[in-house]
Amino acid sequence: MADVNIKINGNDYTVPAGSTVLEAARAAGINIPTLCYLKDINAIGACRICVVEVKGARSLVASCVFPVSEGMEIFTNSPKVIEARKTTLELILSNHKKECLSCVRSGNCELQKLCKDYGIEDENAFKGVTNKYSIDASAAHMRRDNEKCILCRRCVAVCEKNQGVAVIGANDRGFDTNIGCAFEYNLGDVACISCGQCITACPTGALYERDDTAKVVDAVNDPEKIVLVQTAPAVRVGLGEEFGYPIGTVVTGKMISAIRALGVDKVFDTNFSADLTIMEEATEFITRYTRKENLPLITSCSPGWIKYCEHYYPEMIPNLSTCKSPQGMFGATAKTYYARKEGIDPSKIFMVSVMPCTAKKFEAERLDHTAVKGLPDIDAVITVRELARMIKKAGIMFNMLPDGTFDSPFGLGSGAGTIFGATGGVMEAALRTAYETLTGEELKQLEFNEVRGTKGIKEATYNIAGNEIKVAVCSGTANAGKLLDMVKSGEKKYDFIEVMACPGGCVNGGGQPIQPAWIRNNYDIKALRAAGLYEDDKNLPVRKSHENPDIKRVYEEFFGEPNSHKAHEILHTGYTPRSKY
Repeated sequence: MADVNIKINGNDYTVPAGSTVLEAARAAGINIPTLCYLKDINAIGACRICVVEVKGARSLVASCVFPVSEGMEIFTNSPKVIEARKTTLELILSNHKKECLSCVRSGNCELQKLCKDYGIEDENAFKGVTNKYSIDASAAHMRRDNEKCILCRRCVAVCEKNQGVAVIGANDRGFDTNIGCAFEYNLGDVACISCGQCITACPTGALYERDDTAKVVDAVNDPEKIVLVQTAPAVRVGLGEEFGYPIGTVVTGKMISAIRALGVDKVFDTNFSADLTIMEEATEFITRYTRKENLPLITSCSPGWIKYCEHYYPEMIPNLSTCKSPQGMFGATAKTYYARKEGIDPSKIFMVSVMPCTAKKFEAERLDHTAVKGLPDIDAVITVRELARMIKKAGIMFNMLPDGTFDSPFGLGSGAGTIFGATGGVMEAALRTAYETLTGEELKQLEFNEVRGTKGIKEATYNIAGNEIKVAVCSGTANAGKLLDMVKSGEKKYDFIEVMACPGGCVNGGGQPIQPAWIRNNYDIKALRAAGLYEDDKNLPVRKSHENPDIKRVYEEFFGEPNSHKAHEILHTGYTPRSKY
């Protein structure tokens, strides 16, 4: 495509033809502020914050949708532009619940930052009628406060385009426009998959996770409770962002020390139960592959994906692995094996999960996911954001903490468990174990590069012990839908499929730190976080699930062998077809 010559603020630039003014300015190192724009999924020119002045145009234009042309002269910060943006912000505030001091997004709100940047002095410059809405608290994982919604539609875009769910959209018209479900249904009454991607896309405090930190604090302060905490692999590459570390920095040691400083009894590594999942799932795959039953086997680690499958592809439920997720396996093992080993009444154990995922909150409440009758496997799930708030509230100086280590007997996780947090990681971990189990030979090259990377759908074929095993990996449930449609039609044939609900996997989960749009639009956050996990994998002493000594011990002392009767009772589960309406 040919280039065009333009001027921005009096300076000459050459940019690709077809670029928008916004793209051209950013390529020139000029940041035009936005509220509604999200790269690749939401360029609608609705918020009017990105307006610029173009010489010869009758009015200001929305830079996110206005294309450049040869000789165009653009002004991004003229007095007219600044005044227009300021007025727009004042108009947004006129119908906004202004409770910034108590808002969960205070200090990390794009609207708040713009108001500061543009010197909004009177937040009530335009007085009049304001819309009133009740907070929707119907969903297990999140809350919606439409009085803080600015109608940017970023949540609508990610729900439809990235996730293929589209359970929210714009209702009514004009001043009464609001974001919600069709026919004004509550979110808990529709086929939402609890992924939380809408939360991380929201620029304000209109969407936020259900806060379960009080449950954890109460348990810590209860002398009758033994509080055990497990932390998922993706947490260690997300938490640091809340304390000023570069995206993707591995902060495992400080994370452990911070959690321990909150007063809990033990801090364990979910990497352990990720390894446990691989032992069960790889064995399950080998059994199904040998018998040619219910293939392709599809992974079950992502509860958002499971809920998507139950709602939209219930006919594929027989293909799902019966393995609980690593979160579920950990809770089940803690309340059976660990309770017996330590002589603890399982009812005294309060199991806390720190997860990058809001769907884990939903999963923890599933009645079919319990190992001890009458007791949930998981008592509370908190996101990375909730953990960060707890650390800050407790006055713990995260950056100054020494590096701690996980507690035994679930303190050792392999590199295979670590990479679970990235799309393709579950597949790679399973292949490491399946290869050595089937061949009886040591795998020299541990990296399965074909299933790495953030591409939405990946596929590969591996020759293992004379068998041509065809695999596929996808992330983002919109991609899962595309892949399953190809499988159902016969266009594609696979033996093993990994699905992660969130684009890029758990590193980009709905419970991870929220980055503003200008970061999301200019940096591949999921790739940066995944790189941290792959680096962690390379540096760990054990990199295969079946070589983890803690895993060997739990099988020797309790489960016997993978897929044993006891393992099925405790570590496996079933699924429920759900309506898509």
